[in-house]
Amino acid sequence: MKIATWNVNSLRARADRVEAWLQRSDCDVLAMQETKCKDENFPWELFERMGYEVAHFGLSQWNGVAIASRVGLDDVERTFVDQPAFGKAGKDPIQEARAIGATCGGVRVWSLYVPNGRALDDEHMPYKLKWLDTLKGHAASWVTENPDAQVALMGDWNIAPLDDDVWDMDFFRANALTHVSEPEREAFRAFEAAGFTDVVRPYTPGPGVYTYWDYTQLRFPKKEGMRIDFVMASPALATRVTGASIDREERKGKGASDHAPVIVELSD
Repeated sequence: MKIATWNVNSLRARADRVEAWLQRSDCDVLAMQETKCKDENFPWELFERMGYEVAHFGLSQWNGVAIASRVGLDDVERTFVDQPAFGKAGKDPIQEARAIGATCGGVRVWSLYVPNGRALDDEHMPYKLKWLDTLKGHAASWVTENPDAQVALMGDWNIAPLDDDVWDMDFFRANALTHVSEPEREAFRAFEAAGFTDVVRPYTPGPGVYTYWDYTQLRFPKKEGMRIDFVMASPALATRVTGASIDREERKGKGASDHAPVIVELSD
């Protein structure tokens, strides 16, 4: 079975590219982030005509997560239990469309769009850390209660856990940028401590191996990217991984997302 995650950065704007990529990649399960649409204007027919069931969670023109599967799509959950909400000072908190889970071919897949954080002193940063800590608590309980649980936490984590995961660590330090701060990295390591493994890195070693390149300042042709999209697998699922790759070619050309698909191959 082949599973993948891809921040598509507006599904309706990239529907043709997503359809072509699914046909070319022969992917069984695709977790998508930043669909940027509500359920009522999601392009359901795109997936249905290719034989995929699809579940989507979208509340506005921002965020949005989905899972498309041709190996079953059961027990859909929109948000995880107690998922933190965000609200600016003086406004009611909103539980954003950042997580959706479903069981696909026996694997519990979570498509995750982790909050950005925006700046080290921004109110989004404590929201991001609380969001991750709450999810980590659930993830830890899943594998504690069932060591054989097949769980994939897939998506845009908005964290670069290692210095090699950004093009210039000195640039990030000098500008006090997010994604590389110690609290964010500690939050990522907490999932590893809970038993989850980045199953893509062993097949795509760095430095200079990225999943995201900003549209601005010619970051892609300059090879100035970040590794922030991950597939974190539970112990039982990690033993089934036979290969992984990052489809950097999909970042090229007109109308590309600023993220590349990340693919994991699993044994039966």
